[in-house]
Amino acid sequence: MNKKVKGFVLAAISAATYGMNPLFALPLYEAGMDLYSVLFFRYLFAIPILAVMLKLRRRDFSINKADIFPLIILGVLFAMSSITLFSSYNFMDVGIASTILFVYPIMVALIMFIFFKERISLKTIICIAVALIGIVLLCKSGSGAVVSMKGVLFVLASSLSYSIYIVYVNKSRISKMATIKLTLYVLTAGIMVFVARILFTGEISIPPSDKWWLWGCVLALSIFPTIISLICTTEAIQCIGSTPTAILGVLEPVTAVFFGIVVFGEVMTPRIVIGLLLIIISVTFVVAGGNVGKILLRLRKMFPKKVRK
Repeated sequence: MNKKVKGFVLAAISAATYGMNPLFALPLYEAGMDLYSVLFFRYLFAIPILAVMLKLRRRDFSINKADIFPLIILGVLFAMSSITLFSSYNFMDVGIASTILFVYPIMVALIMFIFFKERISLKTIICIAVALIGIVLLCKSGSGAVVSMKGVLFVLASSLSYSIYIVYVNKSRISKMATIKLTLYVLTAGIMVFVARILFTGEISIPPSDKWWLWGCVLALSIFPTIISLICTTEAIQCIGSTPTAILGVLEPVTAVFFGIVVFGEVMTPRIVIGLLLIIISVTFVVAGGNVGKILLRLRKMFPKKVRK
């Protein structure tokens, strides 16, 4: 397979698998599991898988003492992003939640502008305004029913936590750490948040004994939106670069919307569809920068016209 084609395929798989979060999380909620238990088992199952992957790649597990504090900070940020995202599923449709989460590249741009004095273009400002209009449209459906503001705030908090996570990784010494090792220790630090809560409350929930197959949902949460998404993202960036990979991240909310409609019976009104499209388009232009034409041309070259004889 051509390297560029491979990169686009891997980026698409990465985004689509991350969009499967609600597909496996909501059945666990319906079975009576609380979100902290769901996330605890998700992290618990993912950690040994990542450790095996690191071992198979013949990488060492050692880290410097100076890396411990940054990894703890990243673990807490990652855990808070997970908690707030999974909390939003209790208050709003998963498709809407996943699309609002997709504004994190815009938040990264704002953080870099405010705290690191990076230049912000007029185009980015316009895209931010368009994304905000999209969010406002999502807060009220076409039937007049108001989407829970608590749900919107939860998913915006998730997006902000993830944005800070990205900036912190890029601006700290951790940026040079191998991706799998970084994720392994971030999840290890993050799971301590859930362990602390379990010890404090003395509460933990597991799938009912008569629904043992729900353990498959827990395992799937660890494999698809976590392990597979991580591996494919890393490989895609190596093949086609970070910008096209980020743009194909649009498949994440699309996947969540698809499962929301097909599996969970969520309804898409014209107002919600317009809101989703405004957010997706604005974020895509922020991520693409001035490379939109080049990327579209690259996609076009993947499907050359047949020469008629």
